[in-house]
Formats: sequence, C-alpha cells, structure tokens
Amino acid sequence: MLQEMKEIGSHAIDIYDYLVAGVDPRVKDYPLMQSPIPMTIILLCYLFFVLYLGPRIMANRKPFHLKETMIVYNFLLVGLSIYIVYEFMMSGWVTTYTWRCDAIDVSDSPQAMRMVQVAWLFWFSKIIELMDTLFFVLRKKSGQITFLHIFHHSFMPWTWWWGVGYAPGGMGSFHAMVNSSVHVIMYFYYGLSAAGPRFQKFLWWKKYMTAIQLTQFVLVSLHATQYYFMDRCDYQFPIIIHLVWIYGTFFFILFSNFWVQAYVKGKRLPKQGVQPCQNGKAAIYANGKHHENGVKHGMANGTSNGSAHLENGSAPMGKMKKA
Repeated sequence: MLQEMKEIGSHAIDIYDYLVAGVDPRVKDYPLMQSPIPMTIILLCYLFFVLYLGPRIMANRKPFHLKETMIVYNFLLVGLSIYIVYEFMMSGWVTTYTWRCDAIDVSDSPQAMRMVQVAWLFWFSKIIELMDTLFFVLRKKSGQITFLHIFHHSFMPWTWWWGVGYAPGGMGSFHAMVNSSVHVIMYFYYGLSAAGPRFQKFLWWKKYMTAIQLTQFVLVSLHATQYYFMDRCDYQFPIIIHLVWIYGTFFFILFSNFWVQAYVKGKRLPKQGVQPCQNGKAAIYANGKHHENGVKHGMANGTSNGSAHLENGSAPMGKMKKA
C-alpha cells in the first residue's frame, strides 16, 4: 500500500513537471507565472476568506460602506479594461489576425511579445477582480456570494493561468478581448451605481447589461464553433477552443434562464418599500439597494452598490437556486 502511494505520488510529480515544462518560456518571467502553485494558493486563500473566515469576522460587526473605495476600484478597472482591449486589438486582432483560424505567434517579435504581455495582463486582471467578492463580504452582502459567482471568480483565473502559460494569443484569445470589452461597460455601470442614488437616472440601461452578456457568449461560442467546420486549422492548442466553446455555451444557457426569470416571468419584482416617483416610476431604497419600474436594481449584470453581481457568469443566483 505504501509503495503504491509512493508510485502515485511519483507519477503526480512527473505529470506536474511535464505540465510546467510546457509553459511558454516567454511568460515565465512575468509575476506568478513561474509555477501554478502561487496562483493556486491565492485562489485557495480567496475561497477560505469568502466562505469561512470573512463571514465569521463580519458576523458581529457592522458592514463597511466603502463607497469611495468602490468608486475608485470600479473606474480603475474601466481604465484597465480599455487598455487590455486596445492591446489585444493592436497585437493582432485588427492588425494581422483573420478572425478565423489564427495560430499563436511563438516568435520574439515585438508584436508577438505585445500579445504575450496583454494575455498575462488579462489573466492578472482576474486576480484583481477577486476584490469583487471581498467587497461583498466586508459589506455583508452575503446574498450576492452565490455558487456561480464564486465558481466563476475562482475557476476562470485558474484555467486562464494555463491558457496564458501555453497559448498566449491566437484564436483562443478572442474571448479574452470580448470579455474585456464587456468589462469596460460593466465596471462603468458599477462605478456609477456605487456613487449613490443621485446617479440612478444615468443607469436607465441597466436591463441591457444582461443582453450585453448574452451577446458576449454568443460571439465567443460562434467564433469557437468555426474551428469544428474548418478543413484545416493550425491553431496549436485545440483544447483551448473546446473549453472556450463549453464555457460560452454554459453561461449563455444560465444567463438566458436568468433573463426569462427576471424579465419575462417577472419573478424578481420587489416586495416592499415602494415609493412613488415621477413618470410613474417606483424607486425602492432598501438596505442600500435601488429599484426602478418594479425591477430590482442590478438585475442586469448587478452593481457594486449592493445589487446583484452578474459579471461574466457571476449571476445573482441567490433566490434563483443558483441556476
């Protein structure tokens, strides 16, 4: 038995060494890219804090408001997302890529290295975005810390570490560019929402955030689907395409269900605190949340101001049975 365990351990180490050895040498000098262990530790600490330590620390404490912090945080992410989109475009997507079967440029040319850099930066932005959940914990918005939210915020950074490590660029980077484009809109929305009720009149388009998300998943899945109908494609890591297709399709289904429940069946109508406002609209301020026209504020893609978080798969699945 002991010998078998040693053999299993030896095989596991061999597999680990093999996988790490395959990481693109061009990214190994970037922070946290020498090994998947530091990244994995960060994500485990994140899970430990949001699922166990954080709620216990906050159990007998008043929630933090963090208004100014969240405004700065959200608008900094807007700026970062704009920069990431621009770099993806200039690194290939509007310069040399065909938008079909684009192989990874494995050279050390300036453009290839530019793509490597922005691919890493996209991954690192996912580490920064772990703060979304930390804000929920510190503000005692436990209803927003759903299974899907945590799954997305932990699973995506972990898988993208391998994506950047093996495939920094090419066809598989399309979804990263699209996702960052959505983040420009999303965090701008969050920033305005966090600024308080006086900015609510500028958030009339909140319902369309879910539509933007659905469009994202359609584009990503359609782009990946091309691969299955090509006579020949020299993209070096087809498994990335498979994962992107599964991811896009999976979240399209979840968000479609959310859209039906929220806007077709109207199962997210507020139950209390209705106050008449101009133009026949109702504004509800309960526990720092804003509602309009009977629809819960943040219904479409959530807000950082205590409303539901719907970012790229982090749907407000509380009260929706995590579906």
